[in-house]
Amino acid sequence: MNTELNRRNVLRGAGSLIALPALESIAFRQFASAAEKASATPPKRMVFLGLGFGVTQETWFPNLEQTGADYDLPEGLKPLLRHQGDFTVVQGCSNQFSNEAHWGSTFWLTGANRFAVPGQNMSNSISADQVAARELGQDTRFSSIQLSSSDGSASGHGPGLSLAWDQRGKPVAGFDDPVQVFHKLFSADDLPLEQRQAAIAENRSVLDAVLTDARRVQRGLAMTDKDKLEEYFQGIRDIETRLSKDEAWLEVPKAQSPIDEPGSGLKGRAEVEVMYDLIVAALQTDSTRVMTYRMPGQSLLQSMGVTLSAHNVSHYSPGERMQASQARDKAHCELLAGLIDKLKATKEADGSSLFDHLALAFGSNISSIHYLTNCPTVLTGGGANLKLGQHLALPKDTPLCNVWLTMLQGLGIDVERHGDSTGVVKELQA
Repeated sequence: MNTELNRRNVLRGAGSLIALPALESIAFRQFASAAEKASATPPKRMVFLGLGFGVTQETWFPNLEQTGADYDLPEGLKPLLRHQGDFTVVQGCSNQFSNEAHWGSTFWLTGANRFAVPGQNMSNSISADQVAARELGQDTRFSSIQLSSSDGSASGHGPGLSLAWDQRGKPVAGFDDPVQVFHKLFSADDLPLEQRQAAIAENRSVLDAVLTDARRVQRGLAMTDKDKLEEYFQGIRDIETRLSKDEAWLEVPKAQSPIDEPGSGLKGRAEVEVMYDLIVAALQTDSTRVMTYRMPGQSLLQSMGVTLSAHNVSHYSPGERMQASQARDKAHCELLAGLIDKLKATKEADGSSLFDHLALAFGSNISSIHYLTNCPTVLTGGGANLKLGQHLALPKDTPLCNVWLTMLQGLGIDVERHGDSTGVVKELQA
């Protein structure tokens, strides 16, 4: 075992110590014996697929008078018919602090009070996927993987680099190129081991120097400045944790890819299909157990032959715009149905499927147009002990974070609340 990793269980600076409690698990967990891994129950995973501009309200949501298992799939969800017994549609949820009409993902997984920090135009908090990654990501090379699209703001997602936000409410970067994702997951590092070790050591030296300088100016600061400095220290601790994890995996070869390298320049529907393949491959090889995908909107429409902008399609009315919106919904559900097919077909060592140990959410912070209530929400996968195969209509403006809390606890993650949650959704629990 790397003695340098043991030495670096704390970050030293100006006579003070900053403890890094996650490092012990990082150092030891991934060295479990092959026998232990072979006999273990397949691990839990979590995936979020986020839309930008929402859905077509009139044709996507099930009839509120039909709840439970005996409900008719609306036209917008019809492509999912073959999986109807394995997903649940939830209505009635919203994020109470979200008030930006075209921010379809910024607060979707956080439920943050954007005005919690005085003087800031926008603030956020940790997203549900990153809460899961703190526990589920301890044993994998990548604590989480964030996928995005080159569409960005053109698809109604709002600020952010992916669906993920760290514990300080800062955006987590995502990959918008399937080729880059493939190489990140499966391609061997080009640099020799010694050079990679030297790079980590150099980054640590920089961190130590920065921390020492920061400590020198800590005394005598006003409370607001101390708060800013503590956020800075947390950023340093986060970097140190990532460096330690990188070091722990330096000599562990990456998994062999179960799929071929994707072609370059993929956009729209082709991009989504390949990103879904990469999600399955990443989970199948246990390269990570937590993934998010901030999905394309504009390029998806273009790949479907729609010349309207994603923004204009979101502001639909009966006619061409509404038809384009409905076609987009159908495409998304066809793609989601294909992803579920692959998750069910991918087998674990014990004969169960990847689907059986996964919790997946598909949806948006926007229902349609500028409406931020009744966030479209589809839940699937057997990993979180959710009651699937139902249409669930919750009271209006139920915190969406209640759903995320239910999923997190169902995965065995010890968390009492998330965002603006008020409790778990008992109707979701199997």
